[in-house]
Amino acid sequence: MNSLLRTPINMAGKQSSPSKLEIDIQFASTAIEEKVLTIASQAVIKKWVKAAVHLNGLITLRFVNAVEGKKLNFAFRSKDYATNVLTFPYELSNKTLTADIIFCLPVIQKEASEQNKTAKAHLAHLIIHGCLHAQGLDHENDKEAKKMESKEITLLTSMGFANPYAPI
Repeated sequence: MNSLLRTPINMAGKQSSPSKLEIDIQFASTAIEEKVLTIASQAVIKKWVKAAVHLNGLITLRFVNAVEGKKLNFAFRSKDYATNVLTFPYELSNKTLTADIIFCLPVIQKEASEQNKTAKAHLAHLIIHGCLHAQGLDHENDKEAKKMESKEITLLTSMGFANPYAPI
């Protein structure tokens, strides 16, 4: 997949091979930032990322509104709707990861409500989910889905969240 904006969002002025995991959090607007920060602080969000990623590298998390989410989903997946999370991995080796992960806050909030989950629990799940995608995990077939879901459940329960796949 081509990079999101000609070059990865997170690459401006950064070295290509950082010696640790750097996490950049971006917000499409002040309103999105305020809403996200009522759900979880930047420190908590970074903690969730670090729980899921044990590689050096650079991950950018960008929180967007439905308009930007729909535009990106159409541009990169030819889907004409906003989705909860989009992952753009640029580099993955056994030591290094570089990726952008886009979160559409209105979709996340709507899904949390529909699934009778807190926005915090659903956001934690989707951050873990996006980080696992960035590391090459997928859910395109049953075997891959079981492996990915198992990792998600293990990580989330270790952080005090319920199994996101358990029946309500």
